[in-house]
Amino acid sequence: QVPLVESGGGLVQAGDSLRLSCAASGRPFSNYVMGWFRQAPGKEREFVAAITWSGNTLYYADSVKGRFIISRDNTKNTVYLQMNSLKPEDAAVYYCAAGRSGNVYSQTMYNYWGQGTQVIVSS
Repeated sequence: QVPLVESGGGLVQAGDSLRLSCAASGRPFSNYVMGWFRQAPGKEREFVAAITWSGNTLYYADSVKGRFIISRDNTKNTVYLQMNSLKPEDAAVYYCAAGRSGNVYSQTMYNYWGQGTQVIVSS
């Protein structure tokens, strides 16, 4: 088991920045690919970003590329999502997920999920 707890969501204005955190318990966190997904009301959950266990390879959805940055600190068992230049369309519940290997863009790769943290972006 790799329990995951997200934090850092909130209400911001368009153009603002926000950093989400995802704390993992259980070991070994460092062996897992970590991903962020989001789900807006009435929409499917979608991939946002992912990072390999080493942190050397990053993946982003086209919609957030250049604005969001994913990172991880394996010493703290934590993965981060720095969100800059937020847009109203970024508003969603953001989920952290952990998986071992496979298609990082697919939800099916991830075995463990957090409960989500809500991000609201006002225009």
